[in-house]
Amino acid sequence: MKTNGGRRRIRALGWSQRAWRGAGMAQKKYLQAKLTQFLREDRIQLWKPPYTDENKKVGLALKDLAKKYSDKLECCENEVEKMIEEIRCKAIERGTGNENYRTTGIATIEVFLPPRLKKDRKNFLETRLLITGRELRSKIAETFGFQENYIKIVINKKQLQLGKTLEEQGVAHNVKAMVLELKQSEEDVRKNFQLEEEEQNEAELKEKQIQRTKRGLEILAQRAETVVDPEMTPYLDIANQTGRSIRIPASERKALMLAMGYHEKGRAFLKRKEYGIALPCLLDADKYFCECCRELLDTVDNYAVLQLDIVWCYFRLEQLECLDDAEKKLNLAQKCFKNCYGENHQRLVHIKGNCGKEKVLFLRLYLLQGIRNYHSGNDVEACEYLNKARQLLKELYIDPSKVDNLLQLGFTAQEARLGLRACDGNVDHAATHITNRREELAQIRKEEKEKKRRRLENIRSLKQMGYSTHAAQQALHAASGNLDEAMKILLSNPQMWWLNDSNPETDNRQESPSQENIDQLVYMGFDALVAEAALRVFRGNVQLAAQTLAHNGGSLPPDLPLSPEDSLSPPATSPSDSAGTSSASTDEDMETEAVNEILEDIPEHEEDYLDSTLEDEEMIIAEYLSYVENMKSATKKN
Repeated sequence: MKTNGGRRRIRALGWSQRAWRGAGMAQKKYLQAKLTQFLREDRIQLWKPPYTDENKKVGLALKDLAKKYSDKLECCENEVEKMIEEIRCKAIERGTGNENYRTTGIATIEVFLPPRLKKDRKNFLETRLLITGRELRSKIAETFGFQENYIKIVINKKQLQLGKTLEEQGVAHNVKAMVLELKQSEEDVRKNFQLEEEEQNEAELKEKQIQRTKRGLEILAQRAETVVDPEMTPYLDIANQTGRSIRIPASERKALMLAMGYHEKGRAFLKRKEYGIALPCLLDADKYFCECCRELLDTVDNYAVLQLDIVWCYFRLEQLECLDDAEKKLNLAQKCFKNCYGENHQRLVHIKGNCGKEKVLFLRLYLLQGIRNYHSGNDVEACEYLNKARQLLKELYIDPSKVDNLLQLGFTAQEARLGLRACDGNVDHAATHITNRREELAQIRKEEKEKKRRRLENIRSLKQMGYSTHAAQQALHAASGNLDEAMKILLSNPQMWWLNDSNPETDNRQESPSQENIDQLVYMGFDALVAEAALRVFRGNVQLAAQTLAHNGGSLPPDLPLSPEDSLSPPATSPSDSAGTSSASTDEDMETEAVNEILEDIPEHEEDYLDSTLEDEEMIIAEYLSYVENMKSATKKN
């Protein structure tokens, strides 16, 4: 995707974080997953005797079980016992909740709180499913100490809709709900002296930002079909991997534009480490992508990249366990990459000449697959994927001195990284590659500019004939830009003339045609009564009346209404008109602000999504490989 007018381009097809306290968390999740595996393999039911007595208290047999598994895992017996007890308590709690749901209809929701709440992040909440989303949000806020208006709830990978009941939204018993805060919670923890008003203002700004994002994307997507002067008015357009605009069926176009727009906005938040705000944008993008046909999603890599970004966002929020279908999303991404790039990337090489830059996506894919497998207790598969990611990291390493060499030649750091990865680190080849790409894009922009200029000329030609801008746009769109075909469409559908621009200057309605105009049509050979009726329909426009009568054999089409005045009458003026003008001006300013915010986050380079320093990935790969190696060492000792 790209924007014109703003000259920013979005390609359409496609850890400097706080101290890594996730180390202990990741290992805990791994051990929990392994213990769950062992319990399942040994067919042990912790909620029954001898592990649980009649009062639901822990039985003595649990200590023996902890000893057995701690020896097997080479772990501290007390830690293993504690984890097994957590699993037992959760099983009992789930069983109690199931029984309660069967008898009373009161469902249990597992609530996952933000990472800043280091203790008791996973909690249970009982509720009826007939309450609204707003009532659930209020209940969560009251129970866990949040400000109601400044949290969002994500259930089943969708934002909770406040106006619908939980049942209408598919919320069921034992579902997982993730709480997202709209304010910078980590900052609040470090700076407890901040005033409550400041916190509220920050959260309020975040909420307004999300609403502006939605409005800005809707405006830009709508403009794609109606923009008259592309040099002055920013709008979104869809381009292929080479940068050329492509036509998409109208039924798919808006959904695809909104999907890619939300994705870009989400990526901008990801870059700024604002994961809590990024996730709603990414989930909205996923929703709109799902409105597109399957064939379209299988031919572009945008959808695959989005799946990676969603899983990555959950991981950085430390809420990967809330994403039940992480494996499904990663497999879907892998399948989409295969369909888009070819079995061995041959299609990608044919289009772009190389596949070096896209390796970044596969590194992220293998890394996330390794993390997911580790959290599931699958250390062998985790090791395999993490080593794949490490190998790609070595291949994608860029010598900083080579980047400096390209910077001295006048290229940007981003161009240098992308060029070096495309050319396997060869500086001379990278310089040539970047130069050729710049020239190719300049030629494409020149061609696109000429195409837009011709379209603008054709619109002006049709307007000179008496048609409105809106009618001219629709006809040219239907005729694929051919002026003669557009004229035929307009003549065959004279009702299109009434697609006006809501512009008082174009409203030349007259009460009755002049005798002079009637005489002109009679002189051309048309019946006087028919001529008068045509002039009434077309508000005295002799040219349009003559063309329509000639095209229809001297008569008006039978389905053409002959009294358009009622539907086309200009609104009566009132004392409130001046206030309305002021309001319209304010709305226009707000729309401009919303659009500008979107444009600011659209990267200049169409391959920005492939550019990464890989610093975060390098640290996480090393971290998780150390966990796996520790597990392998323990296994060898056993």
